[in-house]
Amino acid sequence: MSAIPTQLAEIRDDFLAIPERERLTMLLEFSDELPEVPERFANVEFERVIECQSPVFITTEVDDGTVHLFAKAPAEAPTTRGFASVLVQGIDGLSTDEVLGIPADFPFELGITKQVSPLRLNGMVGMLGRVQRQVREAASA
Repeated sequence: MSAIPTQLAEIRDDFLAIPERERLTMLLEFSDELPEVPERFANVEFERVIECQSPVFITTEVDDGTVHLFAKAPAEAPTTRGFASVLVQGIDGLSTDEVLGIPADFPFELGITKQVSPLRLNGMVGMLGRVQRQVREAASA
């Protein structure tokens, strides 16, 4: 059964709690909050999310069943960077089962379909799908 973990649901609820016209601004604020990638990942190859129009790269780390998500996206692509930040802040620290249980269409639950094109939302779906694949591979290794 798919379920949205609490910390990701709280982000969704924050979007839904404000008027639609302010949600894009909130997404852009998330872009400013994308955590820096730790120095230990300086030479690690990240996976490019080809579904995104703008370059975004992700990698995950599973440590004792806890998922850590890292993403790189240029400041010149604030929408993409905002999506990456939502996922990093909503997924980092979850269990593998929680991450794998997130519905694939979660990005459409943010209530921003009128502010952001379906193509861009599909990019976020692509990010989530790659995160879940990486977590699935790490969990089965």
